[in-house]
Amino acid sequence: MPDIDIDSPGKSLMLMGNEAIARGALEAGVGFIASYPGTPSSEILPRLAEVAKRRNIYAEWSINEIVAMLNAAAAATTGVRSMASMKQNGTNVAMDAIANIIDRGNRGGSLVLVNADDPGRRNSPNEQDTRSVAKMLDIPMLEPGDFQDAKDMVPWLFDLSEELDCLVMLRVVAKISHTRGNVTIGELSTRENRAHFDFVPKMKTFGQYNAHARLHEKLKHAMARFEEAPFNRYYGPERPELLIISCGASFLYAMEAVSILGLKERIGVLKLGTIWPLPEKLVESHIRKAGQILFIEEVDPFLERSVMELTAALGPDGPRPVFYGKRSGHIPAHGELTPDNALQAVSRIMDKPYQARDPEYTKAVQAASQEEVIPRLGSLCAGCPHRASYWAINRALKLDGREGYATGDAGCMSAGFGPGGFYVAKVGSCMGGGAGMADGYGKLKQFGFDQPVLGGEGDSTFYHAAIPGLLNAVWNQSNFTLVVYDNSATAMTGFQPHPGTGMTAMGDLGKAVPVEKICEAFGVRCEVCDPFELDKTTETVLDLIRDEERGPRVLVLRHECELQRARRDERPYEMSVDPELCLGESCGCDRLCTRVFRCPGLKWNADTGKSEIDEVICAGCGLCVDICPQGAISRKAIAISEDAGEEAAS
Repeated sequence: MPDIDIDSPGKSLMLMGNEAIARGALEAGVGFIASYPGTPSSEILPRLAEVAKRRNIYAEWSINEIVAMLNAAAAATTGVRSMASMKQNGTNVAMDAIANIIDRGNRGGSLVLVNADDPGRRNSPNEQDTRSVAKMLDIPMLEPGDFQDAKDMVPWLFDLSEELDCLVMLRVVAKISHTRGNVTIGELSTRENRAHFDFVPKMKTFGQYNAHARLHEKLKHAMARFEEAPFNRYYGPERPELLIISCGASFLYAMEAVSILGLKERIGVLKLGTIWPLPEKLVESHIRKAGQILFIEEVDPFLERSVMELTAALGPDGPRPVFYGKRSGHIPAHGELTPDNALQAVSRIMDKPYQARDPEYTKAVQAASQEEVIPRLGSLCAGCPHRASYWAINRALKLDGREGYATGDAGCMSAGFGPGGFYVAKVGSCMGGGAGMADGYGKLKQFGFDQPVLGGEGDSTFYHAAIPGLLNAVWNQSNFTLVVYDNSATAMTGFQPHPGTGMTAMGDLGKAVPVEKICEAFGVRCEVCDPFELDKTTETVLDLIRDEERGPRVLVLRHECELQRARRDERPYEMSVDPELCLGESCGCDRLCTRVFRCPGLKWNADTGKSEIDEVICAGCGLCVDICPQGAISRKAIAISEDAGEEAAS
């Protein structure tokens, strides 16, 4: 992959959608970008951070999305072209800031919000469609239908933001963010970003009456611009039998369906890139030419509802087409769409028989999947410190005997809700919810509640959203133990740094702010343990949940993420199982290592009736030695060469 700031206008590059967005920002002359890691948006900021110093850009991983949004907005008010990027859950976090920023304007500056939605919930707790946020808050919004759009829309949006003096939004979905396609790059901007806060803002031609009314004037102006935008395109006959209206990655599925079914002469496809406000004149001109309209979009029927609303507003003389989409059941109402969804919908409407594969073959595949595919429950990586943490907590809660439990949170530690975390976590919420809900449970003593509660937070999430919950607990003297599962990285989304590591997005050494220092400032008891020291950790958990002092306590379970450590060092131990000592099914442990502990580095050999080390997967952490009651597992320290040791030290 060449540098994202390669100066070769007209050159075609194979770019991921997020990389295309980053390139578009460079061509727009972006000067400031702030973000918080969140898949599927995570790659935008790092690609800009890589070139930030040579392009005079400031790039920051912020503590959370509301801070990122406000930081970018501040830069925009000084005339620096600014961007904030986040996933749909992050947009929720930043909603209060967004609602006020759009209302107040940018004081003549330019500000773009990039929001990446996650249809199908591949990396998210929900599959929220954030287009409704744009409509609710009156934010002009575009959505790319391919990778070229993803790049080209960004400079266009920066110009629009400056023209309207308001926040604008680019909404992408995971299939655009995380797949690659050819992108023809343009010229890099020569714009010089110079920051100066003018006491008298640059006024635009939208009047000076109340802010909400002025925002509606801006939307009207945006709609007029959208009518002629280059991102809206029509493909097909002048008067189609069926008109497909689509956007985003779904547009590609629509085009493929029409092509495969051989219906190019009968079906038209209107691809919309300007999603809100709807370019009503353009849409009306097309819906008047078709008696049937199919909407193909992810996730909510946003365009479907908008076009139906427009049709109703056209009155008795307007068109009355038959609408198909999510409302009619032709398109799934949830989940990530596939090309087959589009094919099935079109073939059904056009009465054009289509079968993706032979029916008998389909039956055979389904039968084989039920008989031969082994179901696999969620787990943690080999050597993951969270497995050790959950093991120690599970032991402590059972020893305590009062039906204690833990709350959970987002990220890797969400495995606590399943077998990978021994079902330690029982209830969870949004980021910061582990601390917030535990704070709530800790105030129920007057109602007879006496179960010990452990609030769970990852280290990055602690800084992002848990500090207010802990502070509230200190203030109101809530009785619970907050556990911070500190693996020294924002591991789930790509090992981005956070305040605990001290490293910044641009690779500079900032000031590290350890979790325990914040807790000490709050005046709470805080213990730090390495979860691989199972006995000590178990004893510490027991001591904390039995502490009779009022107010919260904190336990930091700190051990570096194995995937991060493995990039730098050799495995610490060579692991082995003694087949003479392993009793297999006849052991009273009931196959504790492979059935309960469930580290992927351990495997069960049904032929020998023994447990074994999977040498390909095993991380060599050595933890399983401490959980085998027969002492059948052993570890041998791997000698590290002098050169490797010096490299690790550096």
